[in-house]
Amino acid sequence: MTVDAATVRHIARLARIAVSDEEVEALAPELNNILGWVEQLQEVDVSGIEPMTAVIPNSLRLREDEVTEGDIREDVLANAPAAEHGFFAVPKVIE
Repeated sequence: MTVDAATVRHIARLARIAVSDEEVEALAPELNNILGWVEQLQEVDVSGIEPMTAVIPNSLRLREDEVTEGDIREDVLANAPAAEHGFFAVPKVIE
C-alpha cells in the first residue's frame, strides 16, 4: 500500500488536523516508510511464540474476595462535606 497526497489529506481531515501543501508532500514519504516497516514486521515468523501483555513478567498479588468491614455507612458519611438520606450530597451542576 502506498500513501499519496490525497490519502494524506484524507487522513488529516479525519483526524481534524490542518496540514499545508508543504506538510502533505513531506508526510506522504514518511507514512510510506512507516507502512514499509509494518510490512517488514509482518514477514517475521512468530509461530510458536506466545503473545505477551508486557515486556517483563508481571503477576498480580491477589487477595481473597471477602467483606472485611461492612455496615459502616454512618462512619463513611461522617467524612462527607454534605450527606442526605444516607447518601453523599453533591451540588447541582445543571441549571
